[in-house]
Amino acid sequence: MATHRTELSPHSSELSRVRKERLRAQSKQPELTVVERTQDIPVFSNEHDEHLYWKTHRLADSIFDQMGAEDDGILPPAQPRTTPVPVRFSPDVITRLKVLAAHRNQGYQTLLKDFVTERLYEEEKRQGIRQ
Repeated sequence: MATHRTELSPHSSELSRVRKERLRAQSKQPELTVVERTQDIPVFSNEHDEHLYWKTHRLADSIFDQMGAEDDGILPPAQPRTTPVPVRFSPDVITRLKVLAAHRNQGYQTLLKDFVTERLYEEEKRQGIRQ
C-alpha cells in the first residue's frame, strides 16, 4: 500500500493554520523575570537548578552595560596582524602542500607559513644572525 504526504502550498489553509498555531504558542511563552542586580542571583547547587532559574530569568541590560572586559588569563593575547604576500607556486607544489596539511589537520597556507618561518629561523642561526 503506497502512502503519500500532502505537500502544503504557501497559500494552503493548512499552512496558514500551522503558522497561526506557532504564533499563538510563541505568544503564550511567559515573560522572563528581569534580574536588576547581580546580588539577586542565587548560588546554585547544581547545573540543573541553574538551568531552571535561567529558563525564567534574564539579566537586565544595565548589568551588561556595567560589565567590562575581564582578563582571566584563559585567552591568549591577540596575535599581531599578518601581511598578505602574493607568492606563485606550481599546481604540483600546492597539491603536495594540501595533502601534507590534511595529514597534519591544518590549512595548507598555515603549513606554508610554518615552513617559511622554520626555514627562516634555521637560516638566521646558520648565518649567525640568531642564536
